Amino acid sequence: MIINFDNSATTFPKPTYVRKAVASAVEKYGSSGRGGHYIASETSKAVYSARETVADFFGAEPENVVFTLNCTHALNMAIQGIMSNGGHLIISGMEHNSSARPAVKLAHDKKITLSVAPIYPEDEKTIDSFRRLIRNDTKAIVCTIASNVTGQILPYHEIAELCRRNNICFIADGAQACGIINVKMSDGINILCTAGHKGLYGITGTGLLISDGKYKINPIIQGGTGSSSQSLVQPDFLPESLESGTVGVIGIMSVKAGIEFVKNIGVDRIFRHEDNICRRFISELRKNKNVTVYRSPSAEYVPIVSFNINGMKSETAAQILANQGYCLRAGFHCSALAHSLLGTDTGTVRFSPSVFSREADSVLLANAISRIDKK
Repeated sequence: MIINFDNSATTFPKPTYVRKAVASAVEKYGSSGRGGHYIASETSKAVYSARETVADFFGAEPENVVFTLNCTHALNMAIQGIMSNGGHLIISGMEHNSSARPAVKLAHDKKITLSVAPIYPEDEKTIDSFRRLIRNDTKAIVCTIASNVTGQILPYHEIAELCRRNNICFIADGAQACGIINVKMSDGINILCTAGHKGLYGITGTGLLISDGKYKINPIIQGGTGSSSQSLVQPDFLPESLESGTVGVIGIMSVKAGIEFVKNIGVDRIFRHEDNICRRFISELRKNKNVTVYRSPSAEYVPIVSFNINGMKSETAAQILANQGYCLRAGFHCSALAHSLLGTDTGTVRFSPSVFSREADSVLLANAISRIDKK
């Protein structure tokens, strides 16, 4: 039997509702915005309906919803688009490489200046670290809502307010938060980037960039948009300016269905279910003195748990557990900054449940970890 506790990478399994939506899309739809015939027209209507579903879920306008390939694609468009004319950028010390790498690349090429804000378990210290780095030329702050390594929730409401007071664009990475906690554009977010295949239960190859329309995002890709085709200049309005090429209609339909699935259950209910599993798992792990759990009592967390068996490489532990049917992710989780902060030389083993996970299975996993340690 295979038990998946690697849902921070991609939720698995997908809801039946999502699987049926994908099958239906394959049968019914073609290209959106490419022609006035029946298939194109029906596809365009379906894609716009999906924009409305996303917009309603996050409190945005449909025309400000941009469909992307994944969260990395969205973050690159946001960061490079906002910083295209230079300036000072601040990122958090817990950023995923999808934010950190484009930021460092821009700084390395001397197109921008870059600062990294240290992150602490205490929110006030984290907020102050951002506040101290703000300069007259600070153009944007990029901050993950929740760490993909430990699950720590950063004080994004307060960081958003810092940005508002200083006329700074706030770019939020919601990959580990959307669908798990109630993230809204009204939280003060100017640009929200997230994955469609994680907490929103869509298929892989899906992501979202959602703007409040305040800051112009210069496109980093130009091409066919289905509008203004007679012009050789990229359209300057959303969503077309950031959606060059044929959009992934099948994936978009999966995200629409996934959001409807999440709304039907309720975000708060999903969080409670997954959080209860994590709390039980941590309780069982802490019976073992040779297991380190990377959580602080001073911080709040989404349902993610990173741990290590002392004296064992994280990859070794995860492989032993995989041989017993447990799917977890080990290593550095594409997040060099977070692991540098934690001081984890060989990474960690990451546990992340989904709405389909069972508390009993987390206890079985903890028992399996205990047996590894005894051996």
